Amino acid sequence: MEGNRVNVYDFDGTIYNGDSSINIYFFLLKRYPKLIAYFPKQMLGIVKYKLHLSSKEEMKEMYFSFLKGVRTDKTFVDDFWKQNQNKIKEWYLNQKRKDDVIISASPEFLLKPICEILGVENLIATKVELSSGKFLSKNCHGAEKVIRFKEDFSEMEIDAFYSDSRSDTYMAKLATKAFLVKKNSIMNWEQG
Repeated sequence: MEGNRVNVYDFDGTIYNGDSSINIYFFLLKRYPKLIAYFPKQMLGIVKYKLHLSSKEEMKEMYFSFLKGVRTDKTFVDDFWKQNQNKIKEWYLNQKRKDDVIISASPEFLLKPICEILGVENLIATKVELSSGKFLSKNCHGAEKVIRFKEDFSEMEIDAFYSDSRSDTYMAKLATKAFLVKKNSIMNWEQG
């Protein structure tokens, strides 16, 4: 960290080409076809959320319930990243620093190994129990990202913030500079 300044990055769609939470499910579905049995519950969770009958956390818990079907597999996350680390965008690889902060709604257990591979020391993500898919923290999304960032880095200022989503406007407002990422194009937040 340069003084008390840091660069902060969203993960999915920003520095990673895709959605890691969806990608891990389809990766595991190939390994364990029986996980298709969780699909109706996942769809029910999405429908209930869209109808405002459940919270985003409840919907995502229903989605991640498929983890119950792989609880004895201790290597699947590492295996996933061996196959998918090439989806980290080149522009990020060219500017990354070990003191970057990656902040994401994706599960911490899923992103921690790729942060280690990248040599990035700081990760803020949703805490999800690996064996059940149960949430152990609030979903790290929208305004919750600001709360979590201030808890972990209260003395830090954000020099630059990067995201592919307007839901991160709360974080963008904290930054000296904010950038909207669309595929491999990076533009000023206001212009995007």
